[in-house]
Amino acid sequence: MSSENSDSPENEVEAQAGQESDGAEMESVGVEIEERSELEALQEEIAIAKDAALRAQADAINAQRRAELDVEKARKFALERFANDLLSVVDNLERALEASAESDGEGVASVVEGVELTLKSLVDVLAKNGVTPVDPHGEPFDPQVAQAMSMVENPDVEPNTVIAVMQKGYLLKDRLLRPAMVMVSKAAS
Repeated sequence: MSSENSDSPENEVEAQAGQESDGAEMESVGVEIEERSELEALQEEIAIAKDAALRAQADAINAQRRAELDVEKARKFALERFANDLLSVVDNLERALEASAESDGEGVASVVEGVELTLKSLVDVLAKNGVTPVDPHGEPFDPQVAQAMSMVENPDVEPNTVIAVMQKGYLLKDRLLRPAMVMVSKAAS
């Protein structure tokens, strides 16, 4: 009987089932190993991605700080070139004052000439740095660039025309820096 039992179809089925279960166990172990290695690979990728994100964030913060420092320096030293250009005008005015103090009335013409040259150099420095005068004399009154100080009846000119400029205005690169102070004509009453 025992020999029949070992060769019986039931025993063969059990043996095959045992082999299949061993194979299934081996397969599940293999799947578990694959899943672990995939999990470890994914965790490693996540760690790399986190590191890259942190580095990118730090780079962005550093770039922002550098930009803020550059803007601060630009504001702080924006007038450096302009101030340097004005120093020669200051020197010329100081020389004119010294010359006027030393003269006994004879050097008045030379002082006037020196002041005129100094004014010209100052106007040149201003123009070089984008500051241009607004002198609306004889033009229609424009409240965008001039401030009316008074209105005077004048039959010789059109009403609302600038007849006198008491103080020039100035533009800084087409932006009003200071309005001109003017006297404007009005119609006779």
